[in-house]
Amino acid sequence: MSANDLFEKVTADLVAAIEEGAGGWRMPWQQLAAAGTPRSIDGRPYRGWNALVLAMTAADRGWSSTWATYRGWQRHNCQVRRGERGTQVVLWKPTERKDQVTSEDETGRASRSLLARTFTVFAAEQVEGGDRVLISRIDRPERERVAAADAYFSAIGSRVLLGGDRACYVPSLDTIHLPAFEQFDRPSDFYSTSAHEHTHWTGHADRLGRDLSGRFGDHAYGAEELIAELGAAFWCAQFELAQATREDHAAYLADWLALLQSDSRALVAACGHAQRAVDHLNTLAGWSPPSGSADEQLEAAA
Repeated sequence: MSANDLFEKVTADLVAAIEEGAGGWRMPWQQLAAAGTPRSIDGRPYRGWNALVLAMTAADRGWSSTWATYRGWQRHNCQVRRGERGTQVVLWKPTERKDQVTSEDETGRASRSLLARTFTVFAAEQVEGGDRVLISRIDRPERERVAAADAYFSAIGSRVLLGGDRACYVPSLDTIHLPAFEQFDRPSDFYSTSAHEHTHWTGHADRLGRDLSGRFGDHAYGAEELIAELGAAFWCAQFELAQATREDHAAYLADWLALLQSDSRALVAACGHAQRAVDHLNTLAGWSPPSGSADEQLEAAA
Protein backbone atom coordinates (compact mmCIF):
# COMPACT_ATOMS: atom_id res chain seq x y z
CA MET A 1 0.00 0.00 0.00
CA SER A 2 1.35 3.42 -0.91
CA ALA A 3 1.63 6.15 1.70
CA ASN A 4 -1.21 8.12 0.08
CA ASP A 5 -3.43 5.03 0.11
CA LEU A 6 -2.57 4.52 3.78
CA PHE A 7 -3.46 8.12 4.65
CA GLU A 8 -6.79 7.76 2.85
CA LYS A 9 -7.61 4.41 4.50
CA VAL A 10 -6.85 5.53 8.05
CA THR A 11 -8.79 8.76 7.51
CA ALA A 12 -11.76 6.87 6.02
CA ASP A 13 -11.75 4.45 8.97
CA LEU A 14 -11.69 7.38 11.39
CA VAL A 15 -14.55 9.14 9.58
CA ALA A 16 -16.62 5.94 9.68
CA ALA A 17 -15.95 5.50 13.40
CA ILE A 18 -16.98 9.10 14.15
CA GLU A 19 -20.20 8.70 12.15
CA GLU A 20 -21.02 5.41 13.85
CA GLY A 21 -20.26 6.60 17.36
CA ALA A 22 -21.75 10.11 17.01
CA GLY A 23 -21.14 12.62 19.80
CA GLY A 24 -20.40 10.08 22.53
CA TRP A 25 -17.36 8.60 20.81
CA ARG A 26 -13.83 9.34 22.04
CA MET A 27 -11.18 10.29 19.54
CA PRO A 28 -8.38 7.69 19.30
CA TRP A 29 -5.61 10.11 20.25
CA GLN A 30 -7.00 9.96 23.79
CA GLN A 31 -6.03 6.28 23.73
CA LEU A 32 -2.52 7.38 22.82
CA ALA A 33 -2.40 9.72 25.82
CA ALA A 34 -3.60 7.00 28.18
CA ALA A 35 -1.33 4.22 26.90
CA GLY A 36 1.90 6.16 26.47
CA THR A 37 4.05 6.59 23.39
CA PRO A 38 4.42 3.47 21.19
CA ARG A 39 8.04 2.30 21.13
CA SER A 40 10.30 0.13 19.04
CA ILE A 41 11.82 -3.09 20.32
CA ASP A 42 14.86 -1.00 21.31
CA GLY A 43 12.76 1.40 23.39
CA ARG A 44 12.79 4.34 20.99
CA PRO A 45 9.55 6.30 20.60
CA TYR A 46 7.50 6.49 17.42
CA ARG A 47 6.43 10.00 16.52
CA GLY A 48 3.58 11.91 14.91
CA TRP A 49 1.42 9.92 12.48
CA ASN A 50 3.10 6.62 13.37
CA ALA A 51 2.52 7.11 17.10
CA LEU A 52 -1.17 7.76 16.46
CA VAL A 53 -1.71 4.80 14.11
CA LEU A 54 0.14 2.34 16.35
CA ALA A 55 -1.70 3.53 19.47
CA MET A 56 -5.04 3.15 17.67
CA THR A 57 -4.14 -0.39 16.60
CA ALA A 58 -2.83 -1.43 20.01
CA ALA A 59 -5.88 -0.05 21.82
CA ASP A 60 -8.28 -1.73 19.39
CA ARG A 61 -6.66 -5.14 19.89
CA GLY A 62 -5.71 -4.91 23.54
CA TRP A 63 -1.98 -5.00 22.88
CA SER A 64 0.93 -3.33 24.56
CA SER A 65 2.70 -0.97 22.19
CA THR A 66 6.11 -2.46 21.42
CA TRP A 67 6.80 -2.86 17.70
CA ALA A 68 9.43 -3.91 15.16
CA THR A 69 9.68 -4.90 11.51
CA TYR A 70 9.78 -8.60 10.56
CA ARG A 71 13.57 -8.55 10.34
CA GLY A 72 13.80 -6.41 13.45
CA TRP A 73 12.15 -9.18 15.46
CA GLN A 74 14.39 -11.78 13.83
CA ARG A 75 17.46 -9.85 14.94
CA HIS A 76 16.22 -10.33 18.50
CA ASN A 77 15.77 -14.09 17.92
CA CYS A 78 12.00 -13.77 17.68
CA GLN A 79 9.70 -14.91 14.87
CA VAL A 80 6.46 -13.34 13.65
CA ARG A 81 3.74 -16.00 13.77
CA ARG A 82 2.48 -17.37 10.48
CA GLY A 83 -0.62 -15.57 9.24
CA GLU A 84 -0.15 -12.43 11.35
CA ARG A 85 -0.95 -9.17 9.57
CA GLY A 86 1.30 -6.23 10.30
CA THR A 87 0.51 -2.54 10.71
CA GLN A 88 1.80 -0.04 8.21
CA VAL A 89 3.76 3.01 9.28
CA VAL A 90 5.46 5.74 7.29
CA LEU A 91 9.05 6.91 7.00
CA TRP A 92 9.54 10.41 5.62
CA LYS A 93 12.79 10.70 3.71
CA PRO A 94 14.25 14.00 2.47
CA THR A 95 15.01 14.10 -1.23
CA GLU A 96 16.96 16.75 -3.09
CA ARG A 97 16.18 18.18 -6.49
CA LYS A 98 17.41 21.18 -8.41
CA ASP A 99 15.07 24.05 -8.98
CA GLN A 100 14.65 25.15 -12.54
CA VAL A 101 17.12 27.89 -13.40
CA THR A 102 15.43 31.25 -13.85
CA SER A 103 16.65 34.61 -15.03
CA GLU A 104 16.45 35.88 -11.46
CA ASP A 105 18.46 32.96 -10.04
CA GLU A 106 21.04 31.16 -12.10
CA THR A 107 22.65 29.25 -9.25
CA GLY A 108 20.44 26.17 -9.48
CA ARG A 109 19.70 26.16 -5.76
CA ALA A 110 18.93 22.76 -4.26
CA SER A 111 15.62 22.37 -2.46
CA ARG A 112 14.47 19.58 -0.17
CA SER A 113 11.16 17.76 -0.27
CA LEU A 114 9.92 14.74 1.66
CA LEU A 115 9.07 11.37 0.18
CA ALA A 116 6.80 9.06 2.20
CA ARG A 117 7.54 5.33 2.17
CA THR A 118 5.55 2.69 4.03
CA PHE A 119 6.95 -0.08 6.24
CA THR A 120 5.20 -2.92 8.04
CA VAL A 121 5.69 -3.48 11.76
CA PHE A 122 4.38 -6.14 14.14
CA ALA A 123 3.42 -5.92 17.80
CA ALA A 124 5.10 -8.08 20.42
CA GLU A 125 1.84 -10.00 20.84
CA GLN A 126 2.13 -11.20 17.22
CA VAL A 127 5.58 -12.68 17.74
CA GLU A 128 6.93 -15.94 19.19
CA GLY A 129 9.24 -14.86 21.98
CA GLY A 130 7.94 -11.29 21.94
CA ASP A 131 7.06 -11.46 25.61
CA ARG A 132 10.77 -11.86 26.42
CA VAL A 133 11.67 -8.49 24.97
CA LEU A 134 8.63 -6.40 25.82
CA ILE A 135 9.74 -2.91 26.71
CA SER A 136 9.07 -2.47 30.41
CA ARG A 137 7.75 0.95 31.32
CA ILE A 138 8.79 2.51 34.60
CA ASP A 139 5.53 3.00 36.47
CA ARG A 140 6.27 6.29 38.22
CA PRO A 141 3.80 7.49 40.86
CA GLU A 142 1.40 10.10 39.51
CA ARG A 143 2.70 12.71 41.93
CA GLU A 144 6.14 12.45 40.29
CA ARG A 145 4.67 12.78 36.80
CA VAL A 146 2.60 15.77 37.91
CA ALA A 147 5.66 17.43 39.48
CA ALA A 148 7.59 16.88 36.25
CA ALA A 149 4.75 18.38 34.21
CA ASP A 150 4.62 21.43 36.47
CA ALA A 151 8.37 22.01 36.15
CA TYR A 152 8.11 21.55 32.38
CA PHE A 153 5.54 24.29 31.82
CA SER A 154 7.22 26.61 34.32
CA ALA A 155 10.41 26.44 32.25
CA ILE A 156 8.80 27.35 28.92
CA GLY A 157 8.42 31.07 29.58
CA SER A 158 4.87 31.47 28.28
CA ARG A 159 2.50 33.99 29.82
CA VAL A 160 -0.27 32.02 31.55
CA LEU A 161 -3.17 33.70 33.37
CA LEU A 162 -5.05 31.49 35.84
CA GLY A 163 -8.69 31.96 36.82
CA GLY A 164 -12.05 32.17 35.12
CA ASP A 165 -14.00 29.30 33.66
CA ARG A 166 -12.53 28.75 30.20
CA ALA A 167 -9.26 27.74 28.63
CA CYS A 168 -8.01 29.56 25.55
CA TYR A 169 -5.02 31.09 23.80
CA VAL A 170 -5.31 34.74 22.67
CA PRO A 171 -2.90 35.29 19.74
CA SER A 172 -3.22 39.09 19.75
CA LEU A 173 -2.01 39.23 23.37
CA ASP A 174 0.12 36.08 23.18
CA THR A 175 -1.41 34.88 26.45
CA ILE A 176 -2.78 31.55 27.62
CA HIS A 177 -5.83 31.56 29.89
CA LEU A 178 -6.55 28.56 32.11
CA PRO A 179 -8.99 27.93 34.97
CA ALA A 180 -7.24 27.57 38.33
CA PHE A 181 -5.65 24.21 39.11
CA GLU A 182 -8.26 23.55 41.82
CA GLN A 183 -11.09 23.85 39.29
CA PHE A 184 -10.05 20.66 37.49
CA ASP A 185 -11.19 17.20 38.60
CA ARG A 186 -7.72 15.68 38.22
CA PRO A 187 -4.19 17.11 37.99
CA SER A 188 -3.80 15.41 34.61
CA ASP A 189 -6.82 17.36 33.31
CA PHE A 190 -5.09 20.64 34.15
CA TYR A 191 -1.81 19.71 32.47
CA SER A 192 -3.40 18.16 29.38
CA THR A 193 -5.49 21.32 28.95
CA SER A 194 -2.33 23.38 29.36
CA ALA A 195 -0.65 21.22 26.69
CA HIS A 196 -3.57 21.89 24.32
CA GLU A 197 -3.32 25.66 24.78
CA HIS A 198 0.48 25.62 24.62
CA THR A 199 0.22 23.80 21.29
CA HIS A 200 -1.86 26.76 20.04
CA TRP A 201 0.80 29.06 21.56
CA THR A 202 3.51 27.50 19.39
CA GLY A 203 1.59 28.61 16.30
CA HIS A 204 2.32 32.30 16.95
CA ALA A 205 4.14 34.10 14.12
CA ASP A 206 7.26 34.44 16.28
CA ARG A 207 7.40 30.65 16.82
CA LEU A 208 6.13 28.10 14.28
CA GLY A 209 3.91 30.49 12.34
CA ARG A 210 0.68 28.52 11.76
CA ASP A 211 -2.60 30.06 10.60
CA LEU A 212 -4.39 31.12 13.81
CA SER A 213 -6.94 33.37 12.09
CA GLY A 214 -9.81 30.87 11.88
CA ARG A 215 -13.20 31.19 13.52
CA PHE A 216 -15.33 28.38 14.90
CA GLY A 217 -16.83 26.33 12.08
CA ASP A 218 -14.38 27.24 9.32
CA HIS A 219 -11.61 25.08 7.87
CA ALA A 220 -8.65 26.92 9.43
CA TYR A 221 -10.19 26.80 12.91
CA GLY A 222 -10.96 23.08 12.65
CA ALA A 223 -7.46 22.31 11.40
CA GLU A 224 -5.79 24.25 14.24
CA GLU A 225 -8.02 22.60 16.86
CA LEU A 226 -7.10 19.20 15.47
CA ILE A 227 -3.41 20.12 15.76
CA ALA A 228 -3.90 21.24 19.36
CA GLU A 229 -5.77 18.06 20.32
CA LEU A 230 -3.06 15.89 18.78
CA GLY A 231 -0.34 18.01 20.37
CA ALA A 232 -1.93 17.50 23.78
CA ALA A 233 -2.15 13.75 23.13
CA PHE A 234 1.52 13.51 22.09
CA TRP A 235 2.53 15.56 25.12
CA CYS A 236 0.39 13.51 27.53
CA ALA A 237 1.78 10.27 26.09
CA GLN A 238 5.38 11.29 26.79
CA PHE A 239 4.45 12.15 30.39
CA GLU A 240 2.06 9.19 30.74
CA LEU A 241 -0.81 11.40 31.85
CA ALA A 242 -4.44 10.94 30.80
CA GLN A 243 -5.88 13.48 28.38
CA ALA A 244 -8.92 15.49 29.46
CA THR A 245 -12.18 15.03 27.52
CA ARG A 246 -13.54 18.35 26.29
CA GLU A 247 -16.99 19.41 27.47
CA ASP A 248 -17.69 20.64 23.92
CA HIS A 249 -16.54 17.28 22.52
CA ALA A 250 -19.62 16.67 20.34
CA ALA A 251 -19.41 20.07 18.65
CA TYR A 252 -15.76 19.57 17.78
CA LEU A 253 -16.42 16.05 16.50
CA ALA A 254 -18.77 17.52 13.89
CA ASP A 255 -16.13 20.10 12.95
CA TRP A 256 -13.37 17.49 12.64
CA LEU A 257 -15.65 15.19 10.68
CA ALA A 258 -16.23 17.88 8.05
CA LEU A 259 -12.49 18.57 7.88
CA LEU A 260 -11.51 14.91 7.45
CA GLN A 261 -14.23 14.32 4.86
CA SER A 262 -13.02 17.24 2.77
CA ASP A 263 -9.29 16.47 2.92
CA SER A 264 -7.84 12.95 3.22
CA ARG A 265 -4.43 14.43 4.13
CA ALA A 266 -5.71 16.68 6.91
CA LEU A 267 -4.95 14.11 9.60
CA VAL A 268 -1.38 13.40 8.53
CA ALA A 269 -0.72 17.14 8.15
CA ALA A 270 -2.12 17.80 11.63
CA CYS A 271 0.07 15.02 13.09
CA GLY A 272 3.15 16.66 11.58
CA HIS A 273 2.27 20.12 12.91
CA ALA A 274 1.42 18.68 16.34
CA GLN A 275 4.70 16.78 16.61
CA ARG A 276 6.66 19.90 15.64
CA ALA A 277 4.74 21.86 18.28
CA VAL A 278 5.60 19.34 21.00
CA ASP A 279 9.22 19.25 19.84
CA HIS A 280 9.31 23.06 20.14
CA LEU A 281 7.86 22.95 23.66
CA ASN A 282 10.30 20.20 24.65
CA THR A 283 13.21 22.35 23.49
CA LEU A 284 11.99 25.39 25.42
CA ALA A 285 11.40 23.30 28.54
CA GLY A 286 14.78 21.59 28.26
CA TRP A 287 13.06 18.21 28.21
CA SER A 288 14.66 15.39 26.24
CA PRO A 289 12.84 12.20 25.20
CA PRO A 290 14.85 8.98 24.73
CA SER A 291 17.59 9.55 22.14
CA GLY A 292 16.59 9.02 18.54
CA SER A 293 13.24 7.86 17.25
CA ALA A 294 11.88 4.52 16.15
CA ASP A 295 10.93 6.06 12.80
CA GLU A 296 14.61 6.68 12.00
CA GLN A 297 15.36 2.96 12.43
CA LEU A 298 12.68 1.67 10.06
CA GLU A 299 14.79 1.49 6.92
CA ALA A 300 17.74 -0.16 8.64
CA ALA A 301 15.44 -2.73 10.23
CA ALA A 302 13.46 -3.59 7.09
